[in-house]
Amino acid sequence: MPFHPDPGRRNAVILPPPQRRCAPAPLSTKELSKETWPDFQRLFGKRGEWGVCWCAYYQRARPIPPDETRGWSLERRAKRNREDKVALVEQGRAHGILVYVGDDPVGWCQYGPREELPRIDAARNYKALGLGGGRLWRITCLSVDRAHRGEGVARMALAAALKSIESQGGGTVEAYPVTHRGALAVWFGTQSMFARHGFKVVGPYGRSNVVMRKTVRRRPGSKVAGAKP
Repeated sequence: MPFHPDPGRRNAVILPPPQRRCAPAPLSTKELSKETWPDFQRLFGKRGEWGVCWCAYYQRARPIPPDETRGWSLERRAKRNREDKVALVEQGRAHGILVYVGDDPVGWCQYGPREELPRIDAARNYKALGLGGGRLWRITCLSVDRAHRGEGVARMALAAALKSIESQGGGTVEAYPVTHRGALAVWFGTQSMFARHGFKVVGPYGRSNVVMRKTVRRRPGSKVAGAKP
């Protein structure tokens, strides 16, 4: 027979009330800019590969020549990537969304027009698809602080990036997500997440990734990014 504790009895066992799981803290977003660069630096300086890459890889049309990088330590690579990234930010040639919990940056989504993220064009898998151009935007990286995974940070970053693209004139938005758990290149995000935002598969991108596209309409009254007044 199950025991039902009765606080009125001398030998009753009084159970503590069930603990309630705290709701995730509210999230907010900001665009990468000269003003938010210190926050980007805090996020990418935390640990792991972020602190080496600095999300500069896809902004280069080709790798830094091997003769130049031979013998470089991880610290030297990180320094070069950080210097290149901050230069692009100061020139207004780097786009991205920072996600915050309070004042703490916990997530990131890199996006930008094709000319800002040219490395994809050099990939054989991409060239083989023969996709049309037009006004093309790319989403090449989604990163979330380990302590805040599972809280919707990546989804919010992606939604904010699409909204920003809409405000900058819209166009075709392209992504390269992984198709299953355990795949490499997880920084591209997942196919299911992009599908929920209306992206459709247009072709394979290696063994475990696909190219997905979505058309984002220009917001009424918005200016086309890069257009001359």
